Amino acid sequence: MPVPARIPSWAWVTGLTVGAVAAVAVLAVQADQGPHPSPTAARPESSASASARPTPKETAPAVVPDGSGTGRRIVYSLGQKRVWLVDASDATRRTFAVWPGTVSPDPGTYTVSSRNEATTGSDGVRIEHIVYFTAKSGVSIAFSNAVDGSSPPPASGTQTGGVRMRKADGTALWTFGSVGTTVVVVN
Repeated sequence: MPVPARIPSWAWVTGLTVGAVAAVAVLAVQADQGPHPSPTAARPESSASASARPTPKETAPAVVPDGSGTGRRIVYSLGQKRVWLVDASDATRRTFAVWPGTVSPDPGTYTVSSRNEATTGSDGVRIEHIVYFTAKSGVSIAFSNAVDGSSPPPASGTQTGGVRMRKADGTALWTFGSVGTTVVVVN
């Protein structure tokens, strides 16, 4: 009985490579036929930084809430879980989604009282760009971002006052929110 010829390893590698390229081509054609993001959805709204990434639901610039005052200020909407950085001419310089802590500030007008470049949050996460503006029930409430850029995990019975955001947004708020800057909290 004759012994079957052995196929060289280069032939196997070539065959597998051709098969993989064909599979990728098929997937690329299928992806090209699917929905495409619009230019508005592909860029962060009112963003000063090209590195910020919008969440999937962000398709149009969010309008600063009515009743949030005038002039240079930080506006924080509890219901929309969103912050606006508004300049002296009432133009939005940046807006972004945030992840609130378990203790929320009451609606009202505050000022940035202090800032801390970096520390460990009450949830044990290393945070930076901490901008304090009020306290409630003994819990300091501040804007911040995780050093590693992560969103906070769900709180497990811990009272937290950190209003977290993406790293690029935290940097922008840190630059904008000097001590004395007005912070308006709305529902």
